[in-house]
Amino acid sequence: MIVRIGIIVLGFVGIISPDNAAAGYNPVSRPPQLRSAAFMVQDLVTGEYLLSKRAEIPMPIASITKLMTAMVVLDARLNMEESITIEEQDKDTLRHSRSHLPVGASLSRREALFLALMASENRAAHALGRTFPGGVGALVRAMNEKARSIALKETHFVDPTGLSDENVSSAQELGRLVAAAAHYSQICEFTTQPETTLLLGRKKVRFLNTNPLVRNRRWQITLSKTGYIEEGGRCLVMQTHMAQRKILIVLLNSSGKNTRVADAGRIKQWMENAENNQKKAKKDARSHRASTAGRRPVRS
Repeated sequence: MIVRIGIIVLGFVGIISPDNAAAGYNPVSRPPQLRSAAFMVQDLVTGEYLLSKRAEIPMPIASITKLMTAMVVLDARLNMEESITIEEQDKDTLRHSRSHLPVGASLSRREALFLALMASENRAAHALGRTFPGGVGALVRAMNEKARSIALKETHFVDPTGLSDENVSSAQELGRLVAAAAHYSQICEFTTQPETTLLLGRKKVRFLNTNPLVRNRRWQITLSKTGYIEEGGRCLVMQTHMAQRKILIVLLNSSGKNTRVADAGRIKQWMENAENNQKKAKKDARSHRASTAGRRPVRS
């Protein structure tokens, strides 16, 4: 069943039978009013799309780029314990974003990957590209080759950080990118850690996950990545469990600071309400059948 009200709404139809109709219940929930410009919600077990809006339109994806960066780095089977030093050229000269990694800081390639994914550290991501065999250019070429290998026709990368607005994809293709990234246990682990503390020189530095939902016990998140640049708004991709389903959420170009997190909450509430409605409809249908089964036919 498809209901068109500005977005595509699929799923949660439940069992629409004469018994349900007689009981007066339709378990379809009204779709949430999401404020992200483009989004997609998919059941990862059935492949069913539950919500979709502008999901096929390419747009800047900001630091979600780092998922592809991570896959290519891991595919290269580099020494993850090799020491990497943050250099001047790793600084963001395009947007002048802040970093907790000072020039001269040394960390392992594994730690750089961890910070790029969890804390979205741009200097760490650039350093991964700079120390990749052949440098940043070779890494970006490998990222685009990887995109083609998993049938991402509208996805393109020009840098490993996501700072460029030329790093683009669609919500639909990001769903496939996230599905590919989910096969990497380190990506799942690193993107869902709430925080970490590293000793950089003589100073302990605390890094937080850029997705606050990983610190919320009401959420069961197995993969996560955020992104933000002005041209692409705030973005969020997640694999999570809710309403007894394994769900993919892609939210792109959210305008407000908290919009993507609020949209994720609206999706969660909608799905849980729909699940409760289905349970109620089935329960009332059984009660209706039981009550009508006990009635004796009237003889004329």
